[in-house]
Amino acid sequence: MQDFGAVFHNQVLLISLAACFLAQGIKAIVEIFRNGKINLRSLVSTGGMPSAHSALVGALATGVGLQKGWGSNEFAIACLFAVIVMYDAAGVRQAAGKQARILNQLIDELFQEDQSLTEERLKELLGHTPVQVFAGLALGIAIAFFAVPVQ
Repeated sequence: MQDFGAVFHNQVLLISLAACFLAQGIKAIVEIFRNGKINLRSLVSTGGMPSAHSALVGALATGVGLQKGWGSNEFAIACLFAVIVMYDAAGVRQAAGKQARILNQLIDELFQEDQSLTEERLKELLGHTPVQVFAGLALGIAIAFFAVPVQ
């Protein structure tokens, strides 16, 4: 437990988290321009532009590459982890969002016929489009290149 304090001095970790939080902040700004009002849920929600998950793993992989070397095992692990996260964000979670949209349409149609079911809407914006994933990745890489010192 003595070394736990070192976590707060891990620059790659801190920069990766900062990239994630910045992406979430950008989502809130995009939401203001899109709808003309502040939506605090956009600060913690999944989906939207840019992908905070992609920003986080992009900064992580880039930071590891800058500090440990592009040929290191650590970079290989971080890079493959990033690919899995981004694939999930754009693929699996995007498909789950489409399914939620269809289920919500079915629920709406059932309620139009006065059925006695409880209406609980599913969250439809779960995943990201490839453009949102790429934008998050680019943001994370840029932040890491500017903020992580090369060792």
